[in-house]
Amino acid sequence: MSRAGWPRRLLLIGLGAVGALALPPLHLVFFLLPAMAGLIWAIVQCGQARHAFMAGWWFGLGFGAVGYYWVGSAFLVDAARYGFLAPVAVIGLAAGMAVFPGLAGAALHGVSRWRDPSPLGRVIVFAVLWAASEWIRSWILTGFPWNLMATVWTFSPEIIQAAAYVGPYGLGMMTVAVAGLPALFLFGQGRRRASRALSIGLALFVALWGGGYLRIQGAPEAAVDEVLLRLVQPNIAQHLKWQRDLRLGHVRKQMQMSLLPAAQKPTHIIWAETAVPYNLSAAPKLRAAMAAAVPPRGLLITGAPRSETNADGKQIAYNSIHAINADSAIIATYDKRHLVPFGEYVPLRSILQFSKLTAGRVDFHPGTTPRVITLPGLPPLAALICYEVIFPAEAGKFESRPQWILNLTNDAWFGVTSGPHQHLAAAQVRAVELGLPVVRVANTGISAVIDAVGRIQASLPLGRQGTLDSTLPTALAATPPYGRFGDAITWVLIVIGLLGGLVRPGPRETPSG
Repeated sequence: MSRAGWPRRLLLIGLGAVGALALPPLHLVFFLLPAMAGLIWAIVQCGQARHAFMAGWWFGLGFGAVGYYWVGSAFLVDAARYGFLAPVAVIGLAAGMAVFPGLAGAALHGVSRWRDPSPLGRVIVFAVLWAASEWIRSWILTGFPWNLMATVWTFSPEIIQAAAYVGPYGLGMMTVAVAGLPALFLFGQGRRRASRALSIGLALFVALWGGGYLRIQGAPEAAVDEVLLRLVQPNIAQHLKWQRDLRLGHVRKQMQMSLLPAAQKPTHIIWAETAVPYNLSAAPKLRAAMAAAVPPRGLLITGAPRSETNADGKQIAYNSIHAINADSAIIATYDKRHLVPFGEYVPLRSILQFSKLTAGRVDFHPGTTPRVITLPGLPPLAALICYEVIFPAEAGKFESRPQWILNLTNDAWFGVTSGPHQHLAAAQVRAVELGLPVVRVANTGISAVIDAVGRIQASLPLGRQGTLDSTLPTALAATPPYGRFGDAITWVLIVIGLLGGLVRPGPRETPSG
């Protein structure tokens, strides 16, 4: 590495870090303008594809370090064993995710050498390539579509309505395109032409806001009849959650919170992911005690680990959701399908001598139970555990259309950081894409009830103990386009964007005479 190159690298890292300030919870969206414009300009100046890749990679490193810093908190829960890995995990994740903007940069360089698009075309092409890289990131190596660009807009329910039609990748594509337009000033397009392009781009988002406002106004604000949910947020610190001498006390605490008096008695009680730190399916006495917290003719829905022995005598563990009735019977179970690498299982365990971060030595196993569950007194629900809600297309794959989404999570791993805010933002976008309300219950927060157009109807703050009694919003009558067609829409937009970006306007004719 040449010393002369470090100022440029540091500048790109800084641009990425500035751009990440647009993410939840800060939502400093205008910081994307210098960040994206600077990145596009830097890529265009590169003479070789590998230099263009590295420009995107250095930018992605800064973007990821700021956007994913909260990951380090998980390693500090058991600091004696894993604390030394906290900075390694943050930088490692940021470096890995930086490959995707790096690929977008290299691809822009290749397209520019092949077709030589106009300056505006380069901006559009880069936005398309950024969206394509986000889509690839959503599935490669099990996927990690955290902090998709669309989530910068979750402070505005109006603008995120666009995700119902173009999905998160389409909204992210438009965001990057508009944010990159100030690069036209750097390309020598002339102040008037560059200003006109930027004004049109900003007007696009004004139009999106207006269209979103009208869509929200037309959405029903009805609630499901005779359903009153109580969300229980006990705020149990992760380092205390699995201590043997405290576990039963944690359950009792949540039972007491479930039974707190209210003006209108809840019909269904909901606890968070692994709220019961026992193998509840094999603990009938504990279930019998917990039944005291079940409302009459209602249910207690809770997260808990589950284990069973297969035909080979091997113990299989699952991260599960159980529904328990007043007779202490488990009447329905959902086992988490999409597990967190290193958090819930260790990939290539025969090679990697590394224990998972969650309690217990046995890896969790991906579930095969139906995702859509029908429970007494409730409309059909789709169960998603923890980060299953961050996967756009996967979250919408149902056996039949549910009427709401139940997302249980345990963000206690990440403390009072931006991580839980970003997780909540993903749930908001899923609600818009699918036209379904999302009920999110978290151990330490943020628990929330989100309606079918992505508005947060009620919530409990991060790091607070409390209960939240809420009605259940109704689903939209019809599934929005992205919910119906999924990423087929993404690829139509990518093709249209590439074609539009690669079209060069012909020379203007000079009027004769």
